[in-house]
This record gives sequence, structure tokens and C-alpha cells, in this order.
Amino acid sequence: MAKVVLLSGSPKKNGNTMQIMMECEKTIQENGLETEIISLAGKKIDACIACRKCTELKKCVLDDGLNEILEKVKEAEGFIIGAPVYFGTARGDLMNAIQRIGMVSYGTDRFLSWKVGGPIAIARRGGLSTTYQEMLMFYFINEMIVPGSTYWNIVFGKLPGEALEDKEGVETVKRFAGNVAKLIKKIS
Repeated sequence: MAKVVLLSGSPKKNGNTMQIMMECEKTIQENGLETEIISLAGKKIDACIACRKCTELKKCVLDDGLNEILEKVKEAEGFIIGAPVYFGTARGDLMNAIQRIGMVSYGTDRFLSWKVGGPIAIARRGGLSTTYQEMLMFYFINEMIVPGSTYWNIVFGKLPGEALEDKEGVETVKRFAGNVAKLIKKIS
């Protein structure tokens, strides 16, 4: 069965980002696909050091838990990233993770190519569009397919649970998640 990996880039295990990922997960499962949510909470993902050893090793040389995430992404047909926005842009460790995943893909068999997915940004107020666009570039440079929705994949909320009160944002990301699942099924 086809699978979608959802990466929650929040250091909070049960914050707004995880809650939004769970809403997406439900929608994807309702469309008949498997899911797995991976949280960066409690992990320290370092930045790429551009050593290019991944081309030989077929994985990242840095041993901080990213290779386990990378293997799950490699096996999945879909990949959705959720980013909390605390200070105008995506968190550094989330960007470290996707840049290193992209580098390993690029340096090996381009396993990200033709995967379906996209980014979601969650914040109290500002930086959502910038964060969404920043993460979207990861998808395009890796030849991935990003289906649309009825609006950008952004959700407003500060305190845990507030993002679920943004009805338009939640409906937008659920529609997006459904489109990810439907497109994977059509491609398969």
C-alpha cells in the first residue's frame, strides 16, 4: 500500500504543527493510504557540511538520527512537511533536515523525484507566506509534485490547539492532504 510520511518540524510534541499533521494524516488515511508522522521534537538535526560523502555511502555521514528519517522518506510515495514559524521563517533544524534529505537524494538515485507532497506553515501571525515559499523550493528542486488546494497551506494559531480553530486553514490543508492521496493513487 502507498504511504505518505509527514514530518512535524516542531520541538513541541503536541503543539499546533503536530495537531495539523494529525488532521492531514486522518484525511490521507480516509483516502486509503498508509501514513507515518515523524516528529523532530527531541532531535537535534545538524546542518549539511557539504562533504559529499553521501554519494558514496548512499546516506548522510552525520549521525544524528536523520538517516532513519531519510530511509522512511525514501520508501514512501508522499512527503509532507509541517513547519511552525516562530521568528519569521521555518526553524533551522527542519531546514537542515530537508536540505540534507535533498542532498542525499541528489547525490544518489534522486529518490525524491516524482514523490507527491508539499509544505504547510503554522504561525501566530507573520512569516507564513515566506516560510511556505521557502519550503516549496525544496519540492521543486527535487522534481517533486505539489498538488494545490483552495488556498496556500498556511494555518494561524499560537497556543496549542488554536490552529485547529482556524477553520479555513484546517480545511485548506485537509483538502491539500486529500489531493496528495488522490494524486498518489492516480500515479500508482
